[in-house]
Amino acid sequence: QVQLVESGGGLVQAGGSLRLSCAASGRAFSSYTMGWFRQAPGKEREFVAAISWSGDSTTYADSVKGRFTVSRANAKNTVYLQMNSLKPDDTAVYYCARKVGGSSWSNAYGYNYWGQGTQVTVSS
Repeated sequence: QVQLVESGGGLVQAGGSLRLSCAASGRAFSSYTMGWFRQAPGKEREFVAAISWSGDSTTYADSVKGRFTVSRANAKNTVYLQMNSLKPDDTAVYYCARKVGGSSWSNAYGYNYWGQGTQVTVSS
């Protein structure tokens, strides 16, 4: 089995930055695409960013492109989400997840393991 644990969330002022971490345990971590999703109260879970197993390819939601950066350190079994220029609309619980094969990077149904989430709150 795979376990994912997010950390790094908190309260930040608009325009500030946070770095989220996702620590993974389990077999063959480095062979999987990893994604970040977020969910605000009363809203659907939405795609944020994803990174290929090698780190060579990344993709971002339009709402965060240019502000967020996803990266990974396979030797540490960890993926990161660097969030800059934060906006109040970024307020949500952020989840990391491991992708299964043959599905879109932006579709939550294409991920089979999920962390517990970490709260990010951006004040105006």
